[in-house]
Order: sequence, then structure tokens, then C-alpha cells
Amino acid sequence: MLTETLAALAAAGGTAVVGAAGTSLWEGVRSGTARLFGRGDAAGERLELAQLDRTATALEAAPPQEAANVRALHAAIWRERLVALFEAAPEEERERLAEELRALVREHGTPAAREQGSVNVEHNTFKGPTALTAGNNNKVDVTFGESTK
Repeated sequence: MLTETLAALAAAGGTAVVGAAGTSLWEGVRSGTARLFGRGDAAGERLELAQLDRTATALEAAPPQEAANVRALHAAIWRERLVALFEAAPEEERERLAEELRALVREHGTPAAREQGSVNVEHNTFKGPTALTAGNNNKVDVTFGESTK
């Protein structure tokens, strides 16, 4: 199981992939993501480039009324792929992969992904109904159960 920090980083990576598609950031995110997944294997990198291109094509082809759903789906797909990459990596390689992804998000990610990539959540225990929010300068009021108003 991943730490909350790595899970948040994977989410930032998924957001970066989807947010960059169709923008001037795309080539940097595309090549960096393929390199991250390829882990030094040229054939693996080519397969990742093809997968990234399928994501970009799906996002571009989405009808306007479906665009938000398609973007959310592909962000989740890339988040889960990044989670799987971290989970499969040996412990000594995991931090190197995480640092590569952080650098990719910082350098090429959209502002939302860069902000999400800076999330640092550690040592939390949740019991019962739970809400977790992350961001900068946010104010959130969460109430579980009956309203007191």
C-alpha cells in the first residue's frame, strides 16, 4: 500500500497527463511520462507513447457534453497506472520514480497538477465518516450527521 504522499503524487501525475493533452505542455509531459514508465527500456517507452497518444485522441474526440467525464476517466486511468508503477517498484527505486514524477509535474504539469503534486499528507488515521481536502489557502467546513443550523 502506498503512502498518502505517493498516492497524491500519482493523482497529480494523472492530472498532469490529462491537463497537458492538446496544449503546448503535451510533448514534455508525453515524453517524460513515457520515460518514467519505460524505466530505461526503449520498447516499453514506445508502448507508453502509444498509450499516451490514445489518451490525447480520446480527449480530443470527446463531444463537449462528455468532455469532463472523459477527462476524469483518463485522469483516473493514469493515476491508477502510476499507483501500480509505484507499488511494483522495489523500495529503493520507488523514491527515484517519485522524484522523477515530481520533477515532471513541476516542469510540465498544469497549475492544478503542480499544486496537487505539492500535497504532503503524513501519518493520518481516519475512523468513521472522513473527508480529506488538499490545496493552498482553502477553507472547508465539513459536517457529518445532522445540521446544527
